[in-house]
Amino acid sequence: MSALTTRRFLQTAGLLMAGFVLAACGKKEAPAEAPAAPAASAPAAAAPAAKVYAVGTDAAYAPFESQNEKGEIVGLTVDVVTAAAKKAGIEVKFVNTPWEGIFNSLQQGDRDMLASSITITDERKQTMDFTVPYFDAYQLIAVKADSKVAKFDDLKKLKVGVQTGTTGDEVVTKQQGKNSTNIKRFESTPLALKELEAGGVDAVVADNGVVINYVANNAGAKFKTVSDKAFAPEQYGFAVKKGNAELLGLLNKGIADIKADGTYDQIYTKYFGAPPAAPAAAASK
Repeated sequence: MSALTTRRFLQTAGLLMAGFVLAACGKKEAPAEAPAAPAASAPAAAAPAAKVYAVGTDAAYAPFESQNEKGEIVGLTVDVVTAAAKKAGIEVKFVNTPWEGIFNSLQQGDRDMLASSITITDERKQTMDFTVPYFDAYQLIAVKADSKVAKFDDLKKLKVGVQTGTTGDEVVTKQQGKNSTNIKRFESTPLALKELEAGGVDAVVADNGVVINYVANNAGAKFKTVSDKAFAPEQYGFAVKKGNAELLGLLNKGIADIKADGTYDQIYTKYFGAPPAAPAAAASK
């Protein structure tokens, strides 16, 4: 090989080597993978809705439970439950429930509590639990203004109207006997009083608050009332399913609070014109 050819070969080889070196130096690093985006966090679970307690009430018992012209359930019992529930921090809704099936509705779980002028009795305590009393009551006799009835014993041989399953029904049945044909039973006390006005019965025995309210608002019926010390004092309470200590405790706290701050007296005065003579401890139906 000539010197010229050898020199050109070496020059060419040198250039090729330099190209390889430059190419190696100029190679770019592959870009690092971008970090994965953090997984979107799952939305927080919505807080469960607060329980609304269903309150069974027979809305045909003014001034305690009745319906106004809008169909709303109103009355002293309704106001007391609403105020006590607010103090206890719970929500309630009232459900009109016929008296004849009201206790079954509690036992079957269709109602969480009952607030319907229910008299606290030993018999009822066997199948349900009661709050502390919220109203004191007693039985009262309603008769026509010209009636000669002056005491409970005078009803023994007369036709007497009562609301089925109430304490009025119980006392008259005890007096006349369970097979007496002189006892006429009605779905509500106002119906019994209407029958008295029509002359179908000689007297009606029912809770004092309901009788007084009816007489005051139906002057044309020309009724008078007769009281008798033979009638035992009664007390109304709210009923809950046997063993429901949690709800019972909340209601008792609410009742205690509205009595302590004067709310109960305001409610009572709204319906009876004056606060109770003594702290309310009880009542009936």
